[in-house]
Amino acid sequence: MDMDDDALQSLRAQILDAAATRTPLDLRGHGSKAAWRPAPARADAQVLDVTPLAGISAYEPTELVVTVRAGTSLAELEAVLAEQGQFLAFEPPRLGGRGTVGGMVASGLAGPARASVGSVRDFVLGATMLNGKGELLSFGGQVMKNVAGYDVSRLLAGSWGTLGVLCDVSLKVLPRPIATATLRFALSAPEALAKLTTWSRQPLPLNASMWHEGVLLLRLSGAQAAVDAARHSLGGEWLDDAVAGPLWDRLRDRTHALWAFAAQGLPAGHRLWRLSVAPHAPMLRLRGEGLIEWHGGQRWLLSDEPADAVRAAAVQAGGHAECHVGAAPGEPRTAPLSPVLARLNQQVCASFDPHGLFHHAH
Repeated sequence: MDMDDDALQSLRAQILDAAATRTPLDLRGHGSKAAWRPAPARADAQVLDVTPLAGISAYEPTELVVTVRAGTSLAELEAVLAEQGQFLAFEPPRLGGRGTVGGMVASGLAGPARASVGSVRDFVLGATMLNGKGELLSFGGQVMKNVAGYDVSRLLAGSWGTLGVLCDVSLKVLPRPIATATLRFALSAPEALAKLTTWSRQPLPLNASMWHEGVLLLRLSGAQAAVDAARHSLGGEWLDDAVAGPLWDRLRDRTHALWAFAAQGLPAGHRLWRLSVAPHAPMLRLRGEGLIEWHGGQRWLLSDEPADAVRAAAVQAGGHAECHVGAAPGEPRTAPLSPVLARLNQQVCASFDPHGLFHHAH
């Protein structure tokens, strides 16, 4: 990507104008993840629309690498990959077709297969970005073995746009698995966690798991022989792909019943929490309705428990809690960083964005 590009020139001009007037900027694609940002943009922030940065710049199916501009829809990218029998293995949420590649990287959100294949960050090979001084910076590369210098391109994953404007990104893609199978088990939550802990220690082709309301779904993926052997050894009820596929899609795209209920408006005092904990951690002593995925590592909780109680329980289980839906006005969605991490975070942000155009709300 070069600065002769009209869309890039327009974005750079807006950044330079904002820097001159110290006007905060609100990076926005289709707005599909706006409600999930760690902190809202300031009321006086100027919207910086990144959707003109669209299109696939380069794709080498034999190298399993694609370079795509940040405003490109996930639907467009996945359609191109599907033609070559390839996909984004970490299954980012598509959010009704409104999700973009830039939003995918900025949020760092991954789907059901995250615990087995890795996070968004693990698939980012390189990126270009405009920093808070309007400079076009390039990091990483377009090959899987590129490890020169600091891995800033992966630092962009999960940064929520606080470092600058992601312009394009090179991603590792994978061939679709030869075989998949979904098994269904009737288990309580403690029983499901115990099973998942045991299975995770065995050489099984585990790909994804979900427990909700007494039912554990387990997805196997890989070579046909491995999937068939695991399917017969684990037991359970096999679900036809026509039945299982939509179940996994609803989990991936966060249209499952738990999110659908939250989207309708939560009762007073209730929040939908996302808890990241050690997979082997036992059930948390918190009241409310739950959903477990990532082989026990990610747990969703719809509860009226006090925020301090939920956060303390998550820390005790080796992780942290994030208020996904229902935070009160002014209430932080995530727990504050430790003083050391907060200082390091501030230094990194300031080096990319000295005028605080992007990280003003964080």
